[in-house]
Amino acid sequence: MENNAKRNIDPQKITAEKLNGRFALLGVIALVGAYVTTGQIIPGIV
Repeated sequence: MENNAKRNIDPQKITAEKLNGRFALLGVIALVGAYVTTGQIIPGIV
């Protein structure tokens, strides 16, 4: 089932998804940084 029709995707949605992905990666990096420095997954909760 090949679909060769070109999809019209709103450029704002593409930008929003890229930004969302970048913020998600920033959150993962912050999580790893907190784990490396404190040794806890969620700092403040033992």
